[in-house]
Amino acid sequence: MTSETIPDPDGPQQNTDPRAASAATAAETAEKVAEHGAPPPPRRAAVVFNPTKVDREVLGAAVDAAAAEADYDETLWIETTEEDPGVDMARQAVSEGVRVVLAAGGDGTVRAVAEGLRGSDVALALIPSGTGNLLARNLDIVLDDVDDAVSTAFAGEQRRIDLGVATMRRPADGGTAERVFLVMGGVGLDAQMLVNTDDELKKKAGWLAYVQAIGRSLTGGRRIALQYRIDGGEPRQARVHTLMVGNVGALAGDVVLLPDAEIDDGVLDVVALRPDGVVGWLSVFFRVLVGHRGMRGQGDSTTLPLNKGGRKRLDSLRYLRGRRIEVRLAESEPFELDGDEMGDVTGFTMTVEPGALAVCVP
Repeated sequence: MTSETIPDPDGPQQNTDPRAASAATAAETAEKVAEHGAPPPPRRAAVVFNPTKVDREVLGAAVDAAAAEADYDETLWIETTEEDPGVDMARQAVSEGVRVVLAAGGDGTVRAVAEGLRGSDVALALIPSGTGNLLARNLDIVLDDVDDAVSTAFAGEQRRIDLGVATMRRPADGGTAERVFLVMGGVGLDAQMLVNTDDELKKKAGWLAYVQAIGRSLTGGRRIALQYRIDGGEPRQARVHTLMVGNVGALAGDVVLLPDAEIDDGVLDVVALRPDGVVGWLSVFFRVLVGHRGMRGQGDSTTLPLNKGGRKRLDSLRYLRGRRIEVRLAESEPFELDGDEMGDVTGFTMTVEPGALAVCVP
């Protein structure tokens, strides 16, 4: 049967052939899009949250209000689990086409969500709900204010930051595991502190629980023997108490451990703590707690021994910088990333992916 047109005395002729009508509609739509631009796709957010750290009812009310105000579709809510602190949850959110993922939890939740967002264009928003909240502190995101954090997620700006990648070698079988990080990681004091922290005390006293753990983690002097290499340079030997690699510099309480670290400079900053006895630790504490502002500009990109401008070398505290840090340990050590225990390692490589993650900021 051939198509035919039926005259309409009150209007233009209408084509009764579905295929022809479809083509005509497509052509008309294309013409309007060309003239006015395509309508924006539906916007949707996801919340990946740790149910042990977040009041779902309070957060839900804030998210619903902000989403409605910003003309977002219904929010996707996904709980983390003990086995997975947020990696697969973030990947699920990406697969469902969300524009932003709100990570509600501690530094471990934020790190895991960032790992799930790696390689996507979906933005990360922070709802600080943990003990340290170190990334939020370094991005000047207000802590303990759900409304402010949520409004930043829906109506703030997006900033591209670097993403750290750690490849760890395991002592059991020599196998490797890869994880991302946003703040810092390494061996020594920080990792030992996590091992020594009383979880029940942490729940009751928050970051003060770390004070007790630090006391048990300060012993040992320069007991960690290692070989390191920066950006493919010559391997060097060192003995340290602690070696930390960071993407940001500030810790809780306005303590600056890495004074030259910038979250978007495309390099990683490294600090080696090498104290001898009480005097050595006092010099470290003084420089970190009091004198960090005078330390800017002393970084070096090649070796641990450094100090520019003729200043007296502080042997207990040394810095370096690079895009690729390779470390081999004489003996296995506990390793940590962004406040999460990662188990024992015999070595690790840490690299940086410049501007790899979009984060919502005020």
